[in-house]
Amino acid sequence: MTVDQARLVADAVLYEGYLLYPYRATSGKNQVRWQFGVLAPEGAAAAGLGEESGLAMQTLLSPGPGASVQVAVRCLQLQARGVEQAGADGRFTPVRELVVDGTSWLGWDEAVEHEVGFGPFTLAELSAGVTVPVGIDGGEDRETLLDAAGTVAGRVVRRRRPLSATLRVSAEADDGLVRLTAAVDNTADGARDSGEAVGRSFIGTHLLLTAQDAAFLSVIDPPEHATAAARRCTQRRCWPVLAGAPGQTDVVLGLPIILYDHPEVAPQSAGELFDSCEIDEILTLRVMTLTDEEKAQARATDPHAAAIIDRCEQMTPQEMQGLHGILRDPRAGKSTLTGDDWWAAEAAADVTPETDSVVVAGVPVARGSLVRLHPSRRADAQDLFFADREARVSGVHVDLDGETHVAVTLLDDPAAELHDWYGRYLYFAPDELEPLGAADPDREEETAP
Repeated sequence: MTVDQARLVADAVLYEGYLLYPYRATSGKNQVRWQFGVLAPEGAAAAGLGEESGLAMQTLLSPGPGASVQVAVRCLQLQARGVEQAGADGRFTPVRELVVDGTSWLGWDEAVEHEVGFGPFTLAELSAGVTVPVGIDGGEDRETLLDAAGTVAGRVVRRRRPLSATLRVSAEADDGLVRLTAAVDNTADGARDSGEAVGRSFIGTHLLLTAQDAAFLSVIDPPEHATAAARRCTQRRCWPVLAGAPGQTDVVLGLPIILYDHPEVAPQSAGELFDSCEIDEILTLRVMTLTDEEKAQARATDPHAAAIIDRCEQMTPQEMQGLHGILRDPRAGKSTLTGDDWWAAEAAADVTPETDSVVVAGVPVARGSLVRLHPSRRADAQDLFFADREARVSGVHVDLDGETHVAVTLLDDPAAELHDWYGRYLYFAPDELEPLGAADPDREEETAP
């Protein structure tokens, strides 16, 4: 079940850039595709023809005596779809579009989904390092198109280039844990043009790691004893997150985008719109406003687009209502405050952010203190840009659940004075701060510009 949950999330990433919504081949914005996890042939990036050829990730493992790890490489393979019209002489001529009894057929780049599994590998094997080839066959398929009279009107030809790569997996000891490295590199020869480069690329590439008799540890929000080891983990175009339900530790997804641990597909989603989150409603409503001509163009573009349109047209009012969003309690499971109680609690709380302080590493931190930032608590991509930056504390806040949040402004931010004036701060937990100096209570207060 954990692996199935992980695949749902992985598929949303896999098809991002493939078809987020039933765009049509005639839509200019859908001409630039394959945004994430593209591993191009060697030399393609240097020649300006494609992306880099590799990705790599490191994660932490707490092993048992019989620990082993399985690794799956998942990706899309480009499939070029051509349309050919049948002539009276029995020959076929390539055309951009062929209409047979009112159904349109277009030339387009599709993709074929692949998952190639390896292992399980024992820790002894991983300590020595494992390198295995990853091969995906090319091929050609032909589909004959008949009109209502049974006459051959044309054909659809789908062509795929073979793909080749290597998967390298290794393990080394780190602070009583195991640091696991997994890397994939496209080994195809250089391409002559961008079309050939993408045709020989692994697209949407990501890794699915499964542990037996072992537990993965978060490198985004590691437990205290693994913090130093997590900081030594390096990532290249691939970021590991714990997958499955919260608390499960046997599956890690290595993705070409940064997500939180235990990401999940919104339960309100009735099926893939290649977004799988709570904008499904607006995408569905937008699909339903397409004209018949636009729907026909989308159906002709791709089978996935056709399936999306069919599902939206068949959606019941109850299913549509289920997409209308959900109200979540941000304090669920943490606070017993209900109704208007929290207003009373806030009014009664003796909280003064301008004068309150918090002790960090034995040093009182308050308004005016200088700190260095070390984002770690479910840090997102933007938080990571602030790593090791110096900041000045603007206030210490305590929320209704008793959690402390320190408001700061960056020292090197040209707009720091303006942010401080109208109260736009960055917020970090005390354990994400490194004190650099004691609070300066006499710091000159900023005034409105």
